[in-house]
Amino acid sequence: MTYYTGSIAAVPAANKQQFIDHAKATWVLFQPYGATRMIESWGVDIPKGKVTDLYGAVNAKDDETVAFSWIEWPDKATADSAWQKMQSDPAMQAMPQMPFDGSRMIFGGFEPIFAQGTDRGAGYIQGFALAVPEKNKSAYGDMAGSAWESAFRPHGCLGMVEAWGVDVPHGKQTDFYRASKAEAGEVPMFSWVAWPDKATCDAAAAAMMAGMEGKEFPEMPFDGMRMMWGGFEPVFDSAKGGKQ
Repeated sequence: MTYYTGSIAAVPAANKQQFIDHAKATWVLFQPYGATRMIESWGVDIPKGKVTDLYGAVNAKDDETVAFSWIEWPDKATADSAWQKMQSDPAMQAMPQMPFDGSRMIFGGFEPIFAQGTDRGAGYIQGFALAVPEKNKSAYGDMAGSAWESAFRPHGCLGMVEAWGVDVPHGKQTDFYRASKAEAGEVPMFSWVAWPDKATCDAAAAAMMAGMEGKEFPEMPFDGMRMMWGGFEPVFDSAKGGKQ
């Protein structure tokens, strides 16, 4: 099963090009270990939340932007083996310093419970992080399927991935659990929706809101008040050879 290493980081806005250059250098290391794709996206429309938000998830400072990224692997075994081998790889030790505070980055391993369409060719990504009760895993997948067919796909969405946390570590400063204020029995989710561009996404959001006017919002299998999201532009996509 496809497996993702998902991460969210706070990057100084002034270091955008350094962030892109670091991603290119990192991909050169990951690919020989079996990674099939890597995406790095830069925050361009991230709302502040009342309970949680992506800024708080990584303790972002005023001069920092949130980056939403993932590495795709053919399966968890390949990812686990790669991370283990890379620890002793001299090339990894020779990597330049990360252009952001890695101690505040949140990350984990995730497996898709719903995936439709594609994110290849996407010019805009909506990234999400949330916590879902483990008992509601099936209900969450059903909800995603319904939303894809009735709302997202008809309004020009290219693809959707909902990934379930299977190896998400607890951190000293930040982690997915604290970011989403996860409660006992809840599992972190790392998800994204791909669009051709921001204009298509914004138009779809307006149409969806209009379609819900006067209707009762359906009950969700998770606490929507603790869901975090934002809009991102891909700045590195290994499928494009690193060219944007």
